[in-house]
Amino acid sequence: MTLTKARIVENLFAKDLFTKTESTEIVETIFEIMKQTLERGEDVLISGFGKFSVKDKNERRGRNPQTGEPIILSSRRVVTFKCSGVLRQKIDKGI
Repeated sequence: MTLTKARIVENLFAKDLFTKTESTEIVETIFEIMKQTLERGEDVLISGFGKFSVKDKNERRGRNPQTGEPIILSSRRVVTFKCSGVLRQKIDKGI
């Protein structure tokens, strides 16, 4: 099952530390801070979880999968994620 923003709010609310409204505001604020940081091209590092980075991709040649026609893909920025060693170990133990 996918972890959604709504489920994050529910899990935070279930800890009995915040009201549902406060939980929603906290989650929304955290994601807004992360979005603004990435928009500026800065990294978001969460210790024990991982690092979100913005990478620039150069213009490159590609192919339209429907027609096979060659096309030029424009340059763009993408967000990448690299998990921390701690998270990687926990994921590996789950196998």
